[in-house]
Amino acid sequence: MKQLKITLVIAICVFMISGCTTTTNLTRKQAYPEMYRDPLLSILVMPPINKTNKVEAKEFFFTTLSQPLCEKGYYVIPPYLSMEIFKNESAYDADLFIDRPMDKFANYFGADIIFFTIIHRWEKMAVGGSITIEVEYIAKSTKTNTIVYKRSGTLVLDTSVQNIGGGGLMGALVQMAATAISTAATPHVKAARACNLFALSDFPSGKYNPSCISDSTQQAGEKTFRATVKVNQ
Repeated sequence: MKQLKITLVIAICVFMISGCTTTTNLTRKQAYPEMYRDPLLSILVMPPINKTNKVEAKEFFFTTLSQPLCEKGYYVIPPYLSMEIFKNESAYDADLFIDRPMDKFANYFGADIIFFTIIHRWEKMAVGGSITIEVEYIAKSTKTNTIVYKRSGTLVLDTSVQNIGGGGLMGALVQMAATAISTAATPHVKAARACNLFALSDFPSGKYNPSCISDSTQQAGEKTFRATVKVNQ
């Protein structure tokens, strides 16, 4: 129940921010035509490519990508099963495969889409209260070996604490300390989940979602985004 409340809070925050995000003049069908030409069914999530010094970021993103993709109406190859296979087959480093043909993954896993993420930045700032994540999402078709979805950007998760401790210098110090504690206590998985929910809100719906095809007329978001999401404890 607690996890459900956290997810709902994040989703509400993401919804509120995404409503203010700049959009393009393109519909989703115009922005991602291949995903509507032949609606795809199954997704294999590759281990994220981590270009930061935050080693754990790879695990955080990998464990939180399945939920938003499943909710979009896709069958996602079970991540723990695929991770074990990747490790056994020495395929844990996704950057070795991102530019190679995708058909081998289709033959091995039966997936229509191979989903890559590249984490470019993960920075936690206790002073000011924020977690900044810069990430790139790339989905490639195993049928055509082309990129069917690509979006990247920077999401700032605001973990600041407001309106406590009263006024004056003492109040400011209390508020600063509370913000630092709040930022340090924000689970990294929670931050990764918020980032994925926001970025993938633009992902076209799959066959298991009632909005499949019908969401093609919705306005597409910017391919490169920057937004701030308030994350409550």
